[in-house]
Amino acid sequence: MHSQKALLMLEDGTLFEGKPFGARGTAAGEIIFNTGMVGYQEILYDPSYRGQIVVMTYPEIGNYGTNNLDVESAGIHLEGFVVRKYNPEPSNWRSHKSLGKLLEEHGIPGIEDVDTRAITLRIREKGAMNAVLDSTGKNPEELREILNRTPSIVGLDLVKDVTTQESYQWDDVSTGLHKEMEAPPVRFKVVAYDFGIKWNILRLMRKKGMAVTVVPANWPAEKVLELKPDGLFLSNGPGDPAAVSYGIENVKKLLGKLPIFGICLGHQIMSLALGMKTYKLKFGHHGINHPVRDERTGRIKITSQNHGFAVSPEDARRIGAQITHINLNDLTVEGIQVKDLNTYSVQYHPEAAPGPHDSTDIFDEFANMMAGG
Repeated sequence: MHSQKALLMLEDGTLFEGKPFGARGTAAGEIIFNTGMVGYQEILYDPSYRGQIVVMTYPEIGNYGTNNLDVESAGIHLEGFVVRKYNPEPSNWRSHKSLGKLLEEHGIPGIEDVDTRAITLRIREKGAMNAVLDSTGKNPEELREILNRTPSIVGLDLVKDVTTQESYQWDDVSTGLHKEMEAPPVRFKVVAYDFGIKWNILRLMRKKGMAVTVVPANWPAEKVLELKPDGLFLSNGPGDPAAVSYGIENVKKLLGKLPIFGICLGHQIMSLALGMKTYKLKFGHHGINHPVRDERTGRIKITSQNHGFAVSPEDARRIGAQITHINLNDLTVEGIQVKDLNTYSVQYHPEAAPGPHDSTDIFDEFANMMAGG
């Protein structure tokens, strides 16, 4: 008989009781909050949430269900899901199944009917912390024991858990999703390091005339050069960028040898390869409404974000990198460029899955880099 209640315990000892939905089980990891009103399915499929329990701040979740098209990777990667009110009976013409059914199929436990506002305020005040979610009937003492065994995300390499095991050529049609009637002619060959890549990034690059070969996160730099690409892409992904030492070392070997463009974790890995440092944010950026200013033009874009680490601005200035973008919420670095090395990267997610489409033109900048612009 399944437990009719679920418990969520934070690392500081705060305990919340609610109702279970999704799979019955126990999940532990870093607890973060996401401020998006929509986009919960894309969040589930984003590999960048590996090792995390996600709290949705918007109170009504599940209203439009889930479908077979808004898929961003081969599986669900977060550890647990926390909502104020779950709707088990979605109403939307695109819906194929309820959110709870999807979580159940993938073995992800959820908890509803908890005060997500109080949880969010706790995270904002205390900073990033671990948590454990249980819907199997464990008592608080057992939850505390699990928490004591849960490692900090600092120093943790989660990329190895989400990267592809084999290289492959991206073909949007082969996934059975978003079939394109006419793919544009190929202008550039790109190698993409998969640190936890989202499929919409690949879709957008293909739509910009790039043929993309996706390779594992530990693919040697020498093998990248053997493919003779016009450019290198460094993807988003989970965890502490400093722990991805093999990725940093390979990018170091490739700097200056071909145009390089990075997003999110890829931005941080490239920054580390350039000699900068990264640091843990108090509670990270997770949402689809973050204002970012392009320092080159003064234009402000609303962006989608999901990261818990940031690049040191002092280090960027020290090595002579241009800070191209700034987060207007906390003035953290959101983009860097080193023209002499033909490298460029942004901290946010320009592919809009989920989120606004303000920044999709950034893929044109990558194309211009490869064209020698």
